[in-house]
Amino acid sequence: MLEQDREDARVSCETLQAEFFANRALVIAANRAPVTVEEAENGTLEFQRGGGGLVTALTGLFRHTADATWIACARTEADTTWDRGKVTFDDGTEVRVRFLSPAKDAYEGYYNVIANPLLWFLQHTMWDVPRAPIIDRATWQAWEDGYRAVNCQFAAAIAERVQASSRPTLVMLQDYHLYLAARYLRAALRKHHRPTILHFVHIPWPGPEYWRILPPTMREAILNGLCAVDLLGFQTHADAQNFLRTCQSHLPEARVKYRRGTVRYKKHLTHVRDFPISVDVEAIRQLAMSGEVAELRFEIEGMIRDQKLILRIDRIEPSKNIVRGFLAFEEMLEMYPEHRGKVQLLALLVPSRMDVDEYKSYLDDIMATAGRVNATCGDSEWEPVRVLVGDSYPRAVAAMQLYDVLLVNAIVDGMNLVAKEGPILNTRDGVLILSERAGARQQLEAGALIVSPCDVYATAEALHQALDMSPEERRTRARQLCELVERDDITAWLCSQLETVAELDL
Repeated sequence: MLEQDREDARVSCETLQAEFFANRALVIAANRAPVTVEEAENGTLEFQRGGGGLVTALTGLFRHTADATWIACARTEADTTWDRGKVTFDDGTEVRVRFLSPAKDAYEGYYNVIANPLLWFLQHTMWDVPRAPIIDRATWQAWEDGYRAVNCQFAAAIAERVQASSRPTLVMLQDYHLYLAARYLRAALRKHHRPTILHFVHIPWPGPEYWRILPPTMREAILNGLCAVDLLGFQTHADAQNFLRTCQSHLPEARVKYRRGTVRYKKHLTHVRDFPISVDVEAIRQLAMSGEVAELRFEIEGMIRDQKLILRIDRIEPSKNIVRGFLAFEEMLEMYPEHRGKVQLLALLVPSRMDVDEYKSYLDDIMATAGRVNATCGDSEWEPVRVLVGDSYPRAVAAMQLYDVLLVNAIVDGMNLVAKEGPILNTRDGVLILSERAGARQQLEAGALIVSPCDVYATAEALHQALDMSPEERRTRARQLCELVERDDITAWLCSQLETVAELDL
């Protein structure tokens, strides 16, 4: 995408945001805040801005309205005692943050029992249904006293902000933690307070059959909550269609219109659309030019020497399919021994939810599989698989500049932003191998090699194809991927939602 085209798109989006919020207030509600509050050695409270394109995009809206609030759960003791109300970022953006402080037991039930793992595993179709989940009395208590209670707390805080504003309000709810909040918010507000509610779901939405894992009371409460939203956004068209199918199957009174993408339920019309999320292209390119990334890149170059690099970057999460990726690499080496000693698979893995048993045991499986592949295929001079565990985004950025093949073979993924970051950063015309069940496929399929996540043999063949691909084809695919990501970056994702709200006159 030409530099001028990107600049024109940026200016157009800035203009849209300014016009949209000229007479609107904004409330963003998410489990996490855009800042982390810490207590300094001298006892004062200091804040650190959260990372990632989502925080950048959403907090960017605060520049266009003086009446904006981000509501989130307190995660630290410092969060609960912080009462300044507003923070000012380095770029001058002023953000009003309100921390909610649920009781410890309520937050435990809301987050660590219902949201994770129950809903997360369900929506990623990860439950071993003959064995789990077991929805017992403790689960129901977590649902009632945790998930329901915290969603009510969010709704009350949002209602307070809506009622305090003299402007029409856009409420932007984020993700699976807040499925019940919209219905509670509607109930808390009088008729003359009618905010526009936009809810974006960042994770996949499975078909109606899989939702039968949940008891009807839970399932219907979730659908009831989401059908109180004005605009419901998903990552892909398939996710949006699955939501419509789920409503039709489990809400008998709902009227579903597939071609229009709407659900009418309890006299309310919900518009359902897909808004594929993306990355902050300019921000990650700026980071890639930093001295820290340069030093890390030099270290990785020394690690791989003159070998080709197959890279994967994942959270230690069963849905990321890391073990099958290692098995596919092993199978490729067995089928195509000419690659032995000439390629290394580098896995940069970020610890995630290590207090959940399924995640801890999955890390054990990862390390055991990597060790076996190295023992079977490697020798004293060549280690086929290198695993680095830790949370270093600059190291990931450095590695993405150097890969020859980027392997993203998730069992299922809402989007997978690594698949979008890689083509933006890579300097070697690297090839993207992408799972057909990653949300990124909807946009990137034309430039990637698509694999079925459970098919280890086909993934091995794709690895060989990528390593042997001609320079001309590699270059063509890399340019195509880069252009696709540049055209639909994180700013475009946000603006498409605002445009839809305006077009539908919500």
